[in-house]
Amino acid sequence: MPKLSDTMTEGVVAEWHKKVGDVVESGELLAEIETDKATMEFESFLDGVLLHIGVDKGGAAPVNSVLCVIGEKGEDFKALLAEAASLPAEAAPKSVPVAEKKAAPASPPSTLAVKPVPTKIVAETDSANERTKASPMARRLASEKGISIGNITGSGDNGRIVKRDVEAYNPMTGGRSAIFQEKYTEEPVSQMRKTIARRLSQSKFEAPHFYLTMEIDMDNAIEARKAIIARDEVKVSFNDMVIKAAAAALRRHPKVNSSWLEDRIRYNEHVHIGVAVAVEDGLLVPVVRFADSKTLPQINVEVKEYAQRAKAKKLQPEDWEGNTFTISNLGMFGIEEFTAIVNPPDACIMAIGGIKQTPVVKNGAVVPGNVMKVTLSCDHRVVDGVSGSEFLLDFKANMENPVLMFM
Repeated sequence: MPKLSDTMTEGVVAEWHKKVGDVVESGELLAEIETDKATMEFESFLDGVLLHIGVDKGGAAPVNSVLCVIGEKGEDFKALLAEAASLPAEAAPKSVPVAEKKAAPASPPSTLAVKPVPTKIVAETDSANERTKASPMARRLASEKGISIGNITGSGDNGRIVKRDVEAYNPMTGGRSAIFQEKYTEEPVSQMRKTIARRLSQSKFEAPHFYLTMEIDMDNAIEARKAIIARDEVKVSFNDMVIKAAAAALRRHPKVNSSWLEDRIRYNEHVHIGVAVAVEDGLLVPVVRFADSKTLPQINVEVKEYAQRAKAKKLQPEDWEGNTFTISNLGMFGIEEFTAIVNPPDACIMAIGGIKQTPVVKNGAVVPGNVMKVTLSCDHRVVDGVSGSEFLLDFKANMENPVLMFM
């Protein structure tokens, strides 16, 4: 019994395509074996006569137990079966020849067919005398359907046509069934991606995360942004306003502006906000230092410069070190709400969704409004629910009343 999947321990014979006494050629379909994952074709890798079937149709047997015996017509194979029966299935030889005779046989000695080897490709000649690679089952099924095997595109190894290709064949597509072909590309993992994977896996599995989500009324922020742009002629973004509002709130909530250092907790009095920037190989987080003391135009210029340098791969280590809090904004991609993984050594990261026009209740009436959802991810070793919630309330107040973030 062949091992046809990495987790297979026994197989069931779904169908025999040969009976005892039939001549078998290498590459010819011998049986269909049902594994723990699928029913698969099993082709003979030997030439000879099928002398014995060890597992009847519908029967199950452990991997490496006797499936059948192939050898010369009339050859005695009883000693071979007795020898195989004396061994546990997992220890049974994968291919056991019968004891040599005094005279060399004209054909190969009988063998237990219990081990699959790389499938031999069987060539078939079509009307154009081209050699077509196809499994016996695929050829038989194509014949039954009246399909020329040469018109089918194979999805198996080296373009080999298998059963699924015949089943998926559509003459309206010019004989091509590319939609069913498995294709992929691979590329080496970049050092940046390795670092991201290591750091975020460590954060996710070592730091116990919890999440707090809040809706922000953005009507006043939208009007304030228009006024700032009109006065300073600087295209301040909503992300700049988020950074400023978060920085102002962090001044009042050092428990959120903190770090877990294994044997101690550091409560930072300075506010250095990391801003996640997507680049080709992954994600960089340059740091806006002392963000609470900078104006919106200053933050705008600094973030734009960081983004340009990040995409040009010109950021230096000091540009992405020292963050005390991180902001990740996917609102510009139409994402309404998401959760982010805490960026060590920070205790928190805030995920910013897009601004969505939606009905809201104001002064007891339902009116059109603009709402933005934010989600604070917290390391529960440092921050508890109350501390995180109080920070979000201050952040919300700053965004809904922009004058407060400048006080």
